Amino acid sequence: MASTVSFSPANVQMLQARSGHSHVAFGSCSAVPRAGPRLRSTAVRVSSEQEAAAAVRAPSGRTIEECEADAVAGKFPAPPPLVRPKAPEGTPEIRPLDMTKRPRRNRKSPALRAAFQETSISPANFVLPLFIHEGEDDAPIGAMPGCYRLGWRHGLLDEVYKARDVGVNSFVLFPKVPDALKTPTGDEAYNDNGLVPRTIRLLKDKFPDIVIYTDVALDPYSSDGHDGIVREDGVIMNDETVYQLCKQAVSQARAGADVVSPSDMMDGRVGALRAALDAEGFHDVSIMSYTAKYASSFYGPFREALDSNPRFGDKKTYQMNPANYREALIETAADEAEGADILLVKPGLPYLDVIRLLRDNSALPIAAYQVSGEYSMIKAGGALGMIDEQKVMMESLMCLRRAGADIILTYFARQAAGVLCGMGSK
Repeated sequence: MASTVSFSPANVQMLQARSGHSHVAFGSCSAVPRAGPRLRSTAVRVSSEQEAAAAVRAPSGRTIEECEADAVAGKFPAPPPLVRPKAPEGTPEIRPLDMTKRPRRNRKSPALRAAFQETSISPANFVLPLFIHEGEDDAPIGAMPGCYRLGWRHGLLDEVYKARDVGVNSFVLFPKVPDALKTPTGDEAYNDNGLVPRTIRLLKDKFPDIVIYTDVALDPYSSDGHDGIVREDGVIMNDETVYQLCKQAVSQARAGADVVSPSDMMDGRVGALRAALDAEGFHDVSIMSYTAKYASSFYGPFREALDSNPRFGDKKTYQMNPANYREALIETAADEAEGADILLVKPGLPYLDVIRLLRDNSALPIAAYQVSGEYSMIKAGGALGMIDEQKVMMESLMCLRRAGADIILTYFARQAAGVLCGMGSK
């Protein structure tokens, strides 16, 4: 018969020293080394918690105390046999394909997919467009659910505060100018006390570390609704418009703008703006050129937001033809040579190929504008239950990044940043 062995604390320490193993603790219990395969446990009284722990059994049916004791003695159980999951009945039995490369290996788990993800996105990549007006109240924009014409004194500050709370620190301003201030030459565009300069000064006072982009174009200020001065025969005058734009950009820089963004698509305006800014000492103010801005039908909701539809005709004599691809390289070369700091493609998702074209042919940062029509379509599809709004939103933004955009102007900026920060899409 096997003899009964009593263990004192001194005996336990002696056995541990002989076996070369230290005392192993598990929960509130201590594993006691055993001299043989089935030695009885010590007669020391254990607490109710220790008894409960000892009663827990491994899948093999042995207690945890017994498993620990074997581990201390260097006796480890054999690993469970490899069991291959069964295929459904009727699956053909075939000889595996002779393939050395199987790309699915790198997709088989969330950890692997995260490790090999090529494109990332963060709130720092977003620029939030903000519509502002002279009123005190925020006015909802019917075609753009969730977007408002913000009162520049109150609603605007609240929106910027909420966006900063989820990591969005860059904003671009678009003004709804009262009709009484609109003229054929858009002189209100360079009024130092106009809506945009006042708003810039207010924002810089409240949030000095944010980045403020501005729109440089005459359409919000023009009684004709065009981006430039309109001649009596309907022709959009290029050089005369550029002269006005230079005064507008200097006025915005004087108010504290960080980046001026000519969206007018007049020829030569980037070089003229750079010269005008430098002449006034604004060497550090950047220019984000709307390099490839297409005459797109996706701008409809935006024009409703600013009440800036052209009074006649269209913008096809200065904005690019949606059918053209190579032409974007001409605009890219011109803007780079004239001193642009950032190149922008507008719209975004329907023009991923153009974003990639600019990315592959320029070392400058590339911006993409996910325009109002793109935003409204996703919102409408989500409201009708046809798509998952949040997933489509995040996928569309990731696609713009994958195509080569460093920053994205998007009305989803605050909502998407909330998702990335784990705060949902509020």
